[in-house]
Amino acid sequence: MSPEDLLIQEDEYQKSGVHIGTQVKSKDMEKYIYRIRNDGLYILDLKKTNDLLITAGKMLARYDPKDILVVAQRQYAFRPVTKFCEVVGARGMPGRFIPGTLTNPELKGYTEVKVILVTDPLADTQAMGEAIKVGIPVVALCDANNKTAFVDLVIPTNNKGRRSLAVIYWLLAREVLMNRGDIKDYSEFKFTIEDFEAQV
Repeated sequence: MSPEDLLIQEDEYQKSGVHIGTQVKSKDMEKYIYRIRNDGLYILDLKKTNDLLITAGKMLARYDPKDILVVAQRQYAFRPVTKFCEVVGARGMPGRFIPGTLTNPELKGYTEVKVILVTDPLADTQAMGEAIKVGIPVVALCDANNKTAFVDLVIPTNNKGRRSLAVIYWLLAREVLMNRGDIKDYSEFKFTIEDFEAQV
C-alpha cells in the first residue's frame, strides 16, 4: 500500500484501531479481512477501507446534504455522527431510532431522505429495515461480524471503537466536502479528529 494512495498515514489508521475487527467473522465480510491475529481478532484490510471511504465520499457528495440521514445506536458514535452532520449539513439521528421514521407519514418525526448512513448494521437494524422497505440506498460501517446483504456500500472498519469511529467520520466528512468542491484541498479542512471523538 503506497502512502500517496492513503487518506491519512497508515500508522494513524493503525493507532486508531480502524483495522481491528471482532473475533467473529461473517461470510459477507471475508473479502474485507486481511488476516487473523494470534488473539483471534480479525484484521480488516486498510487498503479496502481507504478505497471504500473514497467511494463513499464521492457517492454522498452527489446528494443534497438534507437528503442524507446518519444513524447510530452506539454511544461512541453519537459525537462523530453529530459532528459529521454539522460539517456536511446532513441529518443525524444518534441514539434511539424511532420506528416509522422512514415509513410512517403519520408520525411526527417522519423523515424523507434519499440515502442512509448506518454506523453498525447490527445495532441499527430498525433504521436499515425501514431504508430497505422504502428503497433508499444504505451505506454502512461494517465490522468483521456484520452481514452485508442489504448494504449497498460497505465501509469495512471497527465500528465500535471510540477513536476509530472518530477517524472514519472525520475522513468521510473531509471527502464529502472535497468532492462537493466546498474545499479545494485537505489543508482547508479545519476540523481535527479530536473534534469528532466522543469524550470519555
